Amino acid sequence: MFVVNLESVPSRIADHIDKKRLHTMLRRLIVPGLTTLILILVLSAVGIAGEADVVGVETGRAEDGTLTFTVTVLHDDEGWDHYADRFEILAPDGKVLATRVLYHPHVGEQPFTRSLTRVVIPEGMPAVTVRARDSVHGYGGKEMQVKTGDH
Repeated sequence: MFVVNLESVPSRIADHIDKKRLHTMLRRLIVPGLTTLILILVLSAVGIAGEADVVGVETGRAEDGTLTFTVTVLHDDEGWDHYADRFEILAPDGKVLATRVLYHPHVGEQPFTRSLTRVVIPEGMPAVTVRARDSVHGYGGKEMQVKTGDH
């Protein structure tokens, strides 16, 4: 039960309002307000997915010299309005070398793994960065540096 200390109410107000009526009025105003605030805080802490993190990368080389990147992404997809929507392979200077678009949320499949094939890595580039993006926060989650072999 919610208790209001009527002694903390200024006496000039309390003198003009019946104390029982004041107690009821304060309870009707404060309890719903506190309940709403608590509900907002709980939903904010639980329901907001963070940024998309790259948590694993494997590479393989095809006969034509291109690479396949098998990337594992972790993101608390919430549905069509907030999900991991792509990952990219970046050169050391930040240039995007390849992109894998993820066309739907993976709500019940976390983390999830997808591949990107036939990625051309320029000669002399020993490593690349793999990063993921989500539809709300964009980039900013965990990235991984990956060696590309004997380039």
